[in-house]
Amino acid sequence: MDFGAFICHWGFPLNQKTYRYGYPAPPLKLKFSKLKSETIKSKKMNTKELEENLLTHKTTRRKALRNLSLAAVGAAALQKFTPQALAQSGPGLDVAILNFALNLEYLEAEYYTYAVTGAGIQAQGVAVNGSGTPGSVTIKANPAVPFASGGIIQQYATEIAADERAHVTFLRTALMAAGAQPVARPAIDLLNSFNTLGGLLGIGNFDPFASQGNFILGAFIFEDVGVTAFKGAAKLLTNRNIIENAAGILAVEAYHAANIRNVIIQLGLQATAQGISDLRDSLDGADDRDQGVGTVGAANIVPTDANGLVYSRTTRQVLNIVYGGVNAANGLFYPNGLNGTIVA
Repeated sequence: MDFGAFICHWGFPLNQKTYRYGYPAPPLKLKFSKLKSETIKSKKMNTKELEENLLTHKTTRRKALRNLSLAAVGAAALQKFTPQALAQSGPGLDVAILNFALNLEYLEAEYYTYAVTGAGIQAQGVAVNGSGTPGSVTIKANPAVPFASGGIIQQYATEIAADERAHVTFLRTALMAAGAQPVARPAIDLLNSFNTLGGLLGIGNFDPFASQGNFILGAFIFEDVGVTAFKGAAKLLTNRNIIENAAGILAVEAYHAANIRNVIIQLGLQATAQGISDLRDSLDGADDRDQGVGTVGAANIVPTDANGLVYSRTTRQVLNIVYGGVNAANGLFYPNGLNGTIVA
């Protein structure tokens, strides 16, 4: 089905919205459905099956969220920190933000490192101890992705994994240099979390380590969130050195995100990516600040606003996504929540 037929099939006007350079935008409110067959829900699906199911079944993502009872919508709290974090300013808030970022970097570093090596970041000599409640990583046995040996996707994954481990070490070192204790790696779930997301998308269990395509889709879940999280945190930081280094991490995350989005287009997984984008968008507030990668013939590598600027997310909006529920205190990728002062 071509793009125009796809738009007509889902009932979206062709002139709904345009991206830069005059390309038509993909539908921002793609509708999902539950699969009617319970047996399909329980089986692992490859990338093409994910694509087919997203294109052939109907329901709203918000209904899926309600059915799984993730959380009730409470938009009034989207812009709030925890009381502890609000009480801080200057260096204290800088430390809180860095530890918030460290929690997110633990997640990304573990995901990419397991995918590339089959083991976690500790096996690569990265420390994970610190304040708060330490946790382990829940993941399937033998998670190394069967990459095409020496292929470009394996090269991307290997480089990104090294970058994310470096970010963890850098943030931990920066916190200790500031006289603060880095947070310990919290409990991270890289198994049930993806199965839950598969259920929300109406596609059953989803294994991001089963194939190159699945791995790229799993990475897409994280990368855009990391970019918008660092962008949103920039105005909260006060130390110039920290601001400069945070900008450096933001730039690297943006490079990563662009690589992932480009590979999604090359693999023809735009519809699946749009589904993931819509799901994130349903968790971060009433507005549309999440974009897919476009459609065949109309790529959207860099998701920006009308001014060509990357969107920002508040810490609460980021937590909604990684916890899998609006105003949730834990869940999805962090079953016991984050460590630090910005946790809910």
